[in-house]
Amino acid sequence: MLDVASGRGRHALPLVAAGWTVHAIDRDAEALAALREAARGLPGVVTTEVVDLEAGPVTLGAGAYGGVVVFNYLYRPLMPALIDALEPGGVLLYETFTRGQAARGHPKNPAFLLHEGELRHLVAPLQVLQSFEGERDGHLIASIVARRG
Repeated sequence: MLDVASGRGRHALPLVAAGWTVHAIDRDAEALAALREAARGLPGVVTTEVVDLEAGPVTLGAGAYGGVVVFNYLYRPLMPALIDALEPGGVLLYETFTRGQAARGHPKNPAFLLHEGELRHLVAPLQVLQSFEGERDGHLIASIVARRG
């Protein structure tokens, strides 16, 4: 499993606790160190890698992962690499904020906010298994579960 822009591991840690092997990437070395420390003694395995996902073309490994998770992060040019990182049958779990969130708080930068219906287009050609767009826990978000054929 690949956790993209993982930070301190809010999503990686429950997976590692459930026995999964997770490769967590983020540009913040201190956050990744905190994740490694928090994962000590858990039944799964976590590996980390400092990667600046916005510094240029990124290769995440062609067909290297059965699952990729991305939460609260949007960098549109990264989408092809995320899709390419999935093995056949692999699943992408993606959730981030929509444009309406700017009126409620952070983030406000339109570069980090999805347009209505945009996430479905960004994950093409994956098969969308489930999607949601609207309010959840006071935030306006879009989420998708999609599988590589």
